Order: sequence, then structure tokens, then C-alpha cells
Amino acid sequence: MKKEEPKKSGKTILWTILGVLFVLFIVMPLTFSLFDRSAFGNVALIPITGVITADGEGYFGKSTVSSQAIVDFIQKAEDNSRVKVILLEINSPGGSAVASDEIAGAVKAAKKPVIALIREVGASGGYWVASATDHIIANRMSITGSIGVISSYLEFSGLMEKYGVNYERLVAGEHKDIGTPYRPLDEQERQILQGKLDKIHEFFIEEIVANRGMKKTDVQKLATGEFYVGSEALENGLIDQLGDTKTAEEYITQTYGLKKVEYVEYKETPGLFDLFSKVSSQFSFSMGQGLGSTLLEKEDKLTMMLR
Repeated sequence: MKKEEPKKSGKTILWTILGVLFVLFIVMPLTFSLFDRSAFGNVALIPITGVITADGEGYFGKSTVSSQAIVDFIQKAEDNSRVKVILLEINSPGGSAVASDEIAGAVKAAKKPVIALIREVGASGGYWVASATDHIIANRMSITGSIGVISSYLEFSGLMEKYGVNYERLVAGEHKDIGTPYRPLDEQERQILQGKLDKIHEFFIEEIVANRGMKKTDVQKLATGEFYVGSEALENGLIDQLGDTKTAEEYITQTYGLKKVEYVEYKETPGLFDLFSKVSSQFSFSMGQGLGSTLLEKEDKLTMMLR
């Protein structure tokens, strides 16, 4: 009988740990959500923090945000009769071209007013999203704009040759392995990729023209890939106002007739397994420091990204 006591003690400790985790990650969040008065707010606060991706997967250990989650939050804010205004709090260097466009599309489809508050960074895909809103506020030192695309990735063929490693090219389709890091681009491939970059650049310019009501020639002059601090962005017509959270609240109350701003925050709450998954990373090669474009190589396909 005495020999079984350590086993019982071990089981007790295990159940105690599981109980604590259950309270921390299930009971407490549920309790707070039930008694949170902010759930009855009149302004939906939706943070867009980190690299914008379609699925929210980790990106070299950097913070990411899922476009699908943001689109869902915008729809929930639309469906919430208490919400009168949607405030996007942006702190993002950009991300996936498709993901950024998905969020911008949801913003433009929203019937309720959408305001963008750029904190430290609202560049590339992050600025694309901001441009789709009704009013953009940024700190005078916020990083904004960055309307441009470059292509960059590591090419290992020289290193492979040095160590006697060969790349055996087997493809069905002349350009199936375009952009592989295991051999240099030929001139035709370089022109093909440049053409894709130019298309993305043009899409970005057209979106800014339409969203901001600017002349295309003016946007083209700004679309060099250069980023602008908030004060410069205001002078160039890329944002509407300099300020911070208080400025945004004053604008909302004065413009939309609210007595005061009461937030209901929509954001992803990571669970225990989500926290563990953050340690994962992806192998990729970068495309688009300016517009935030990135080509992620996953086996035999390339995925365009804006970053």
C-alpha cells in the first residue's frame, strides 16, 4: 500500500495543475466576458497589430494578425446595434497582398463609419487598410505610406557549388521553379517577376487613388517605396489628422454625435495551445520591403505577400 502513495501524489499534482489551467484559460475569461460592461460600448475597437496574414500563422517569430479574424470582427461590429463607429487601431508593417485587400474590402463594405488610428506603424499593407477608412489619424512620428515593392531573397547556388551540392532541376512547366533559392534567375525569369511586382505596385497606387480621392499623378510621385512620418503624410494627403487615441475620441464624438466613447473591443484571445504554437516558424524568401511584398516558397508554389 505504501508503494502506491507516490503515484497518488503524482496524480494529485497533475489534476491540480489541470484545474489551475482550466480556471485561468476557461473560467476566468468567460467570467470577465459575462461581466464586462465594455460589451455594451458604442465604438468597436479592432486592433490590427503585426504582420497581416490570411491565417494568422507565425512569421519568423513576429506578431501576426489574421485577415479573416479582422473581417469577422468588422462584420460583428456591423451586426451590433449598439456600435455606431468602428475604430481600427493599426500598428502593422503590412503583410499578405490578398489578406490586406480582404480587410480593405470589408472596411469599404461597412455601412458604419470606420476610422483608422495609426500608432507606431501603418505602412505598406497596413496603410492600404487605413486608406480604405473614412478618416485617418496618425502620430506626427508614425511610419506611414511605403508605397512600393522590391524583390529580395537569399540565393544559395554559389554556396552549394562551393560545398559540392547540386540542384537537380526536374520540372514540368518551364517556369515551375521560378524564384527557387537553389539557382540564379535567368533574364526572362527576372522580367517575369518584375512584371508581377509592377502589377502589385499599380494595384496599390490605384487603391490609394480611389480610397483617398487623390490624383494618380500625385500618388505616383509618392509611390517610390519611401515611408513618411506622420507630419509628412499629412502634408502629402496620405492621412487626415495628427493625433492619438484622445484625438480619435474627440473626432468621433464631434463628428458622429456621441456623448462619450465607450469601447467594445474585438480581438483574438489566444488559448494555451496557441501560445505554444507561437514558437513555430516558416522558411521563406522576402519580396517587397517597400509595399511589404513577400514570396513564401512552400514546396512548389509561391504566395504573394505585401510587407
